[in-house]
Amino acid sequence: MTGVTPSKAPSDLLLRSVAGVGMVALAVAALVAGGMVLWLLCAVAGLFMMAEWSDLHGIDGRQKRLAQYSLFVPLALMASPLAAGPGFLTLGLLAGAAFFIVIVTGRKDLAIGTVYVGLPILALLLIRRQHEGVVWTLWALSLVWATDIGAYFAGRAIGGLKLAPRLSPSKTWAGLIGGVFLASIVGAAFHGFYGLPLRMTLATPALAVLAQCGDLYESSLKRRAGVKDSGTLIPGHGGVLDRLDGVVPVAPVAALLAVLPHFYT
Repeated sequence: MTGVTPSKAPSDLLLRSVAGVGMVALAVAALVAGGMVLWLLCAVAGLFMMAEWSDLHGIDGRQKRLAQYSLFVPLALMASPLAAGPGFLTLGLLAGAAFFIVIVTGRKDLAIGTVYVGLPILALLLIRRQHEGVVWTLWALSLVWATDIGAYFAGRAIGGLKLAPRLSPSKTWAGLIGGVFLASIVGAAFHGFYGLPLRMTLATPALAVLAQCGDLYESSLKRRAGVKDSGTLIPGHGGVLDRLDGVVPVAPVAALLAVLPHFYT
């Protein structure tokens, strides 16, 4: 959650900080390892995300499990090098899984959730497969983390005009600006130290805004469902969707930026 103005108890902040550092360390370790390690982390996260999406939409247990089973088919095919890996085949299977879900259950929201969860996973695995995949994937994740951190502290320190009070009354315009600013610094640092392509560096501020939009969208889902968090898996942070709401819209765009040169060669 970003751009939060109310104060937090020191114990809550400590718990959030420790859990946050642990999640970042786990993500970076899996990213560096790549292969099956990264795929396994993404697949497990995807199944939890699908369950939380189902709960937010009031979907019963049988349909939720069916959606998880259907999602796991394209997820399994993304397991490079044992399977096809992330690509057009798995993208087609992901669309097929969504189509199957809506035909069998009649729930369009459940089909949308299949794409909502599966597409960013495919995108992250696709970025990781590129020649500079470790740096590029870390950039995509880091800009989301920086947006969250910058928005949180700017929102607390400055406060002011609310960003979208009907969706999330705690988020502010100051938080948005702070998040975009810190993410832009991260993008510039990746460009200067790791040679991040200019197209990605220049796109970083826009992606930071997109990350905030993903945060607001998930806030709207929770507000409609009448819950504070999407789940209770992560101490001090809620559910997996709560932590990856900014990654969901950012990852596919970052993947397009990563593979764009291949369409011109």
